[in-house]
Amino acid sequence: MIAPADSDDLEHVKAWFRRLSEHVQAVDFAGAHRLFAEDMIAFGTFENFITGRDAVERAQWRNVWPVTSGFHFHIDDIRAIVSPDRLTAIGMAVFQSTGYHEDGTPYARPGRTTVALSRRAVGEDWVADHTHMSLFRDVPSRSFGKKPGG
Repeated sequence: MIAPADSDDLEHVKAWFRRLSEHVQAVDFAGAHRLFAEDMIAFGTFENFITGRDAVERAQWRNVWPVTSGFHFHIDDIRAIVSPDRLTAIGMAVFQSTGYHEDGTPYARPGRTTVALSRRAVGEDWVADHTHMSLFRDVPSRSFGKKPGG
């Protein structure tokens, strides 16, 4: 049976997701780097395994963040599984965003995220070692961004 996460640990997991939302909304690639391990591994939309934060930025973030809007996680519904030593956690969240068809028309772009997090000491901020973000079924995988004046 999975023990409930310590409330402080869960709040730190929620804070990680909140900060990521802010960086995605601001299209702030450099600022997001501190949330991720340099040698992270991700599953991506455009490549299967992506190793390294810089590679994830190139292959994923730069292909998604600038062409979507309103990205946010459902913070109150975030779940976490935390290791007994409280140095490793799995965070799970549902997100919402707006994507844009080729003609600029918006569409709902909901999905889910699973993140493997670690830290050196209890109470420190979490850092993502692995991310897996995926859209819900039947959601277009590609967004083209807003058209000028749209």
